[in-house]
Amino acid sequence: MNIVFAIKALGIKGGGAERVLSDVASGLAARGHTVTLISSDHEEVPPYYQLDRSVRQIKLGLGDVAGKSTLLDVIRRIVRFRRALSGIRPDVVVAFLNSTYLPLGIALIGSPIPMIASEHIGPEHYRDRWVERCSLLLMPLLAVRITVVSQQILVSFGWWLRRKMVVVSNSLTAPIKRNSSEHEKGKGLTVTLLTVGRLVAQKNHVSLISAFARIASRHPNWYLRIVGDGTLRSTLESQVRELGLAEQVMLVGAVADVSQEYARADLFVMPSTYESIGLATVEALLHGLPAVGFADCPGTNRVIKDNENGILVTGANRIESLAIALEKLMADPQELQRLSSASTDWLRDMFDLDMVLDTWERLIEKVVSLH
Repeated sequence: MNIVFAIKALGIKGGGAERVLSDVASGLAARGHTVTLISSDHEEVPPYYQLDRSVRQIKLGLGDVAGKSTLLDVIRRIVRFRRALSGIRPDVVVAFLNSTYLPLGIALIGSPIPMIASEHIGPEHYRDRWVERCSLLLMPLLAVRITVVSQQILVSFGWWLRRKMVVVSNSLTAPIKRNSSEHEKGKGLTVTLLTVGRLVAQKNHVSLISAFARIASRHPNWYLRIVGDGTLRSTLESQVRELGLAEQVMLVGAVADVSQEYARADLFVMPSTYESIGLATVEALLHGLPAVGFADCPGTNRVIKDNENGILVTGANRIESLAIALEKLMADPQELQRLSSASTDWLRDMFDLDMVLDTWERLIEKVVSLH
């Protein structure tokens, strides 16, 4: 099949949806499909994640892809999308994320080319974003299908969107270097609490740093490593300085080989208020790391099994409850080791790339057959 994938940007460091798109586009190209990837990146910006050499890239070079789009940017993107697609004549277009599927859907009005909108977050994200929420609500009129990453996310949306939604799980292709049994968690001269995620409000790093501040002095050999980049970096750096944690908290930025970070860590924490599926938590668990996250966080509560492979935090005072849960494990190497020995076979099966590619192929074939 002739497939076009589209996304606002592929040069952003550490984006989860961007990585999934790169894996899926490359995987389908390797299976013999003709795959073109359209983004608004400028020509000199390389994709952050590796793409199969047979994937054709078209870079529109429009606007500041790391920031919010202006109305003029959106209009220009619509025009450029329509022009590019008229030359490619694909069987189907798959638009990743809200910032792309609305302008692409408008560009395809009057065209016989069907569109699949790929949504990678839950309804919590749209609670205070009325413009994005309105664009999502238009999707049943513009897209043949809307993909979401889990059944848990699908049922959390209203009926208007659910009727067009199908589940296509995310995939994992990062090398898994599971910590060996020789690595006794929590017993080193220095021990590491790790979190991985973009520095944005959703990831709730502010609460994590505040929680760590309550217990750091009692555990001077523990260090918090925050891997990721984002708009809140300067805010978090100021918080670390004000709390006197510069010696124990490190904001290391985006890391290309994040597998090494997991392999060297002793405990993982995901403080997010909401997630679609929590790929970083999945990766941590696959590396043999116990994980801590909030029990009411969608995505996180799907992969952390309380008292089996980690702790799901409850309590009205979220910062205090998170601090208590972290300290419980930081002070008990034997418990860390027990939780790290939990089986991860079910996670490997759930996010297997070949299974995810099979699902995408079936969906695309069905959509194409309807048109």
